[in-house]
Amino acid sequence: MLKGSKVGLRARHEDDIPILQTELADDVVNASRAQGRPWRPITPGSKDSQFVVDDKEQGNVPFSVVELDGGTLVGAATLWSIDNHHRSAHIGLGLLPSARGKGYGTDVVAVLCHYGFVVRGLQRLQIETLADNAAMLRSAERNGFTREGVLRRSAWVMGEFLDEVLLGLLVQDWKPDSKA
Repeated sequence: MLKGSKVGLRARHEDDIPILQTELADDVVNASRAQGRPWRPITPGSKDSQFVVDDKEQGNVPFSVVELDGGTLVGAATLWSIDNHHRSAHIGLGLLPSARGKGYGTDVVAVLCHYGFVVRGLQRLQIETLADNAAMLRSAERNGFTREGVLRRSAWVMGEFLDEVLLGLLVQDWKPDSKA
């Protein structure tokens, strides 16, 4: 397990999937805001759930997020679209509603940075998030990410186009203890 100050990132367990599916993916508004595709219902137990892990897929590394105190599942995190040639990847995370507002997001981003830069030897990490996602923007910036641009009206979400913010962090600019 990779550990931060509040959370740990561990392999996805089979019994995590129904919780993540119910708490994150079955929430139409949350899922529509988090994914770059239209929401659709997934049958319980389906192998088509975004939370089912394909251990052969090397370009995406999914984690379950757990509290360090007690090991309670609090969300999911992913290093995705890993490009070993350019040594870059994207960060994604989702916290269960009961875990939001506790500083876990900032800690998850910090642990994913450690994984990407130290364990994987990447040189760039990137985050794309909706412009009104204050929690993710705060978590990224507390970990040293720089706003690199705004993709105007690039996301179709629940009947309207929204702006996305593109943030990046280079390994030479990364400060492991930069979170506030």
